[in-house]
Amino acid sequence: MADPYVYVRDLAEQARVPENGILSQTLYNDEKTKIILFGFAPGQELSAHTAPYPAILTFLKGEASLKLGDAAQEAVAGTFVYMTPNLEHGVKAKSDVVMLLTMIKPGAPPG
Repeated sequence: MADPYVYVRDLAEQARVPENGILSQTLYNDEKTKIILFGFAPGQELSAHTAPYPAILTFLKGEASLKLGDAAQEAVAGTFVYMTPNLEHGVKAKSDVVMLLTMIKPGAPPG
């Protein structure tokens, strides 16, 4: 049986920001939700891509440039972004960045 909860006291402290590159830690994954904690070194980028389900970005540390569809936005600690399915999006770190990604998967069809 899976644990009934996931507890992380301090996400910004839990995240590992590499000297160069991007590190990710999957905090939770089931049939409905996947939650990943990212650490970006300055200048690192997740190039523009899409996902087939809604997703939420929560920035916990640092500064980043975002591509959200045709728009360019800036992210800082405290920035929240909800994205609809298939929205093209990308992230480029301007400094050490810690970001939490929550993916909301479609539920299993009713049986």
